[in-house]
Amino acid sequence: MKLTKADVRRELDALPAGYKTADLDRLIVKLVREKADVSALREHVLAEQDLHRIYYYVNLKQIRDVQSRMAFIHENLMFSDWWHTDQLISFVADLPFDQALSYAKGYLRDADPFIRRWGYVLFISRLGRGHAAELLPLMKNDGEYYVQMAEAWLIAELAVCEPDQVHAWMADNDLRYNMNGKAIQKICDSYRISDAWKESFKQLRPRCRGR
Repeated sequence: MKLTKADVRRELDALPAGYKTADLDRLIVKLVREKADVSALREHVLAEQDLHRIYYYVNLKQIRDVQSRMAFIHENLMFSDWWHTDQLISFVADLPFDQALSYAKGYLRDADPFIRRWGYVLFISRLGRGHAAELLPLMKNDGEYYVQMAEAWLIAELAVCEPDQVHAWMADNDLRYNMNGKAIQKICDSYRISDAWKESFKQLRPRCRGR
């Protein structure tokens, strides 16, 4: 069943007034169950956030293998809404690490900050666990706030499983304090990192400031 934008708009208009994300997700489940083809929405997703969510989710939930899901995302890097990339992580968490890293290295060179952000948040799942040695060298002094926050988030995630390696890297990296400070704050906010390690990371602040 191929749906036009008008068809999807009618479905949205039938939702309760002031509908919430849960209502939208129920509509997505319905469209997936009906095997809806929402490809016609592609040209509209940057203008309407609800269509953005429907376009990605209805497509991705109908794609069974992880390589094809990643290929779909790669072909549709329309990330004007910074938070949306965070919602895509689960769809590619089973991707082979080397394949994900190859994609990410391209994204991190992109002029669009939201695509660069995706290059980092891609690994905030089991996909990045145990790979601090490969991922920490990707950190940069990016000027865009949302990219900085993605880097800090990923650094904190890596510190959950490999705090010693992250700590050693942070003690001697060439990032500005602005970047290291955000990462330390994310680490301190994490409930999965011990108080002892949090204190060790806090003690790096003067050293990071002094570089």
